Amino acid sequence: MRSPIEYLIGLLLALAVAGLTTAVGFTRDRSFYPVVAIVVAHYYVLFAAVGASGRIVAIETAVACVFLLVAVLGFKTSLWWVTAAIAGHGVFDFFHHLWIDNPGVPRWWPGFCMTFDVVFAAWMAGQRLTQKRA
Repeated sequence: MRSPIEYLIGLLLALAVAGLTTAVGFTRDRSFYPVVAIVVAHYYVLFAAVGASGRIVAIETAVACVFLLVAVLGFKTSLWWVTAAIAGHGVFDFFHHLWIDNPGVPRWWPGFCMTFDVVFAAWMAGQRLTQKRA
């Protein structure tokens, strides 16, 4: 059975990052959320570089590039694409182990990252909806 601590830390860290970056004003810059999406999507590449083969690095890089492209699309068109990319990455975290065998991924990472991504995407969606009403 998995420990709930990875989910709790993901939740608390996502709320802390979202709250702090909003309070400081980072979220007023259109590029902020796409950059978050790009960085989040590339951690599996890092884990592959640390503990997997070149083939897994290439696979993880290809997957990360899909999220990168959606982040760029969202930056250029609608930040809802970026919200979808971050939330989609959270879903990807949940199923990652079924599709890609990356031995460099820490055991706790998928739960932590899934929680962070989903909470952060929800925060972003809330920000987008609030800005539209204002």
